[in-house]
Amino acid sequence: MAESAAERLARYARLGTLALPSLPPLALYVHLPWCLKKCPYCDFNSHEWREGGTPPEARYLDALRADLEASLPFVWGRRVISVFIGGGTPSLFSPDAIATLIGDIRARLPLEPGAEITLEANPGTFERDRFRAFREAGVTRLSIGVQSFDDARLRALGRVHDAAQAKAAVEEAARHFETFNLDLMYALPGQSVAELERELDTALAFEPPHVSIYHLTIEPNTMFANAPPAGLPDDDLASEMLDRIVERTTHAGMERYEVSAFARPGHRCQHNLNYWQFGDYLGIGAGAHGKLSFPHRIVRQVRWREPLTYMDKALAGEAISNDEEVARRALPFEFMLNALRLREGFELSRFVERTGLPLSAIAPALDEAQRRDLIERDGGWLRPTPRGFDFLSDLQSLFLAD
Repeated sequence: MAESAAERLARYARLGTLALPSLPPLALYVHLPWCLKKCPYCDFNSHEWREGGTPPEARYLDALRADLEASLPFVWGRRVISVFIGGGTPSLFSPDAIATLIGDIRARLPLEPGAEITLEANPGTFERDRFRAFREAGVTRLSIGVQSFDDARLRALGRVHDAAQAKAAVEEAARHFETFNLDLMYALPGQSVAELERELDTALAFEPPHVSIYHLTIEPNTMFANAPPAGLPDDDLASEMLDRIVERTTHAGMERYEVSAFARPGHRCQHNLNYWQFGDYLGIGAGAHGKLSFPHRIVRQVRWREPLTYMDKALAGEAISNDEEVARRALPFEFMLNALRLREGFELSRFVERTGLPLSAIAPALDEAQRRDLIERDGGWLRPTPRGFDFLSDLQSLFLAD
């Protein structure tokens, strides 16, 4: 028999080994799992919609509403600082459906005034024509999955849009949103530094408020993992590309505030900052993950992955497929895996606030990181050095439990 929400909450509320002095900020993640075509590099929980027309909006919204209502006891009384609607391709949902979703959220959760509400969108004409309506529906920030402005690269990545559609989408987003993000990829098959420069010329000419730039990686259980593309740049070439990205974005007035994120002043992504600062997030929707803190423990939740199963289970009050308490010994690595991605670092007191552990739990690792010139400390502030930022995985691994 499935555990009820009340039984789960009672389990979360029991005395435990942690003593969190306060609960961190809370965000909401909503997963809309359908897309027109599964990209060969994608390892997200996305599912091609092959039935024609649009996905089952009404039933899925009903399931999200039921999921959210069943989750309210876990976050009762807490204000939400941001909402992120991700996928899949959320812009496949109609603006009316997105307006209903945002209305359902506002009716059930107290959002901070001016809370950031992000929607992921693709550049295809079908989605682009909806951008203004998404803004009117309550979306405050758009994140556009451009990936490349080169037709050959887009075909190699399996994208369904072309370069002209990508450019038109950015122009349309700039018309209707004060802040928006462009997702770009580098180290693509056969890509040279000169070709990357042309990509940056195009992207930065639009003066985007925020850009997320990711190294193409071959993830397990993807089409690229089964049939890797030829001509992937080696590590030295990829490193040279990253150096050019940092130089060009800095010259354009953008700050690299996180490993893959570049923003103009006032345009940092608040939702992602909350992740990196080890804040909490309630995740609803098919396959959504969440992290929730309680006075004596930190819990990770996962929703049912397959969309049809998720809808059935959520409507029956059983949206959570599994959950687990983050082990005390795992918390230093979990915290550092996120916080060390921030270029400016963090206050050491935040580690105590967000994990409930004393600084002595990470003292040996901090000493070793400082000995290797991977971090620097300034009073109560800690940040990765340039060397630490370049060798971030090595730095983070120092905090793994023995």
